[in-house]
Amino acid sequence: MSKAFLRKGTACMKLEEYQTAKAAFETGASLAPGDSRFTNLIKECEECIAEETDGLPKQSVVPAPEAVESPETVVAAEEVHQVPMVTASKPKYRHEYYQKPQEVVVTIFAKGVPDENVVVDFGEQILSVSIDVPGDVAYHFQPRLFGKIIPDKCRYEVLSTKIEIRLAKAEEIHWTSLEFSKENTVPQRINVSTTYFLFQVAGVASQRPTYPSSKTRMVDWDKLEAQVKKEEKEEKLDGDAALNKFFRDIYKDADEDTRRAMQKSFVESNGTVLSTNWKEVGSKKVEGSPPDGMEMKKWEY
Repeated sequence: MSKAFLRKGTACMKLEEYQTAKAAFETGASLAPGDSRFTNLIKECEECIAEETDGLPKQSVVPAPEAVESPETVVAAEEVHQVPMVTASKPKYRHEYYQKPQEVVVTIFAKGVPDENVVVDFGEQILSVSIDVPGDVAYHFQPRLFGKIIPDKCRYEVLSTKIEIRLAKAEEIHWTSLEFSKENTVPQRINVSTTYFLFQVAGVASQRPTYPSSKTRMVDWDKLEAQVKKEEKEEKLDGDAALNKFFRDIYKDADEDTRRAMQKSFVESNGTVLSTNWKEVGSKKVEGSPPDGMEMKKWEY
């Protein structure tokens, strides 16, 4: 049950709803008193709330002048409020990701971290990674993911130099980034049957796709293929090569019974007989027939 509040709090933090996130973490901490993640995250929420409170500008009421003698407005430098720039601290561990059609692999380069100090949780669209090494600053990585995942199929492995996390995609779509953003839209699946129908209506269903090339002259691959086949057909061979080609052509254009007859006769006769009549050789063993001047011998092993 505590994991549900952990995921709720993490999602609220991503949405910058720190008060709601803090309440969720406090409830989770009461259900799992020994889990240090809640303590660290509550502290992080309090810091964010304090930053928001301190960052609110103080408003002062200035009475409007009764009469304006000059169109020029003089602004004193002391009255200009400068908003301090808040720079995000550099994360302790670097991470990167790559993807396959069915999964996204996230790698966190944390060297020499023991297994017991790493906690990874998976939500429907949330990844939560906590690395809490005693005597060191805790590391938390909780992105709202680009797309939905299947938590039961996700897994992770702590290695000597990194932590490898495999996220199983709920849909086989391409993620344009690891984290969700309003600017990034989820690509839709392509309906193959509909696309093929539209191509048929357009009259281009039989055309082959074209690919970009650095060559200035386009190659007609259909024409090239037909030319190669024609050259192979008209090629003149001599001796055994011509005979082998002749038998290959017969076998290629033959029906199933003819092929069976050729295989059976050739094997049983030790390569001395080649028949195309299945009715003749199908019901008996084909005996060898050596060429004139040669004699068949059976070798005993």
